[in-house]
Amino acid sequence: PRELHLIEALRTLRMLHYAAWIARRWDDPAFPRAFPWFAGGRYWDEHILSLREQAALMDEPPLAWS
Repeated sequence: PRELHLIEALRTLRMLHYAAWIARRWDDPAFPRAFPWFAGGRYWDEHILSLREQAALMDEPPLAWS
């Protein structure tokens, strides 16, 4: 299908939206308790690595439907 080239871009968008959603809600006392890893440096190191991997995947040809 024509939409296959969108998979990695949409996955990247989902990753960004998830992190942004937590960041926007961080002042809610429930969020630091529910997502304690979000404030840690390790999360951000891994998140940046994941985004770099996604950028590399988006540079590759899209998946083929067989």
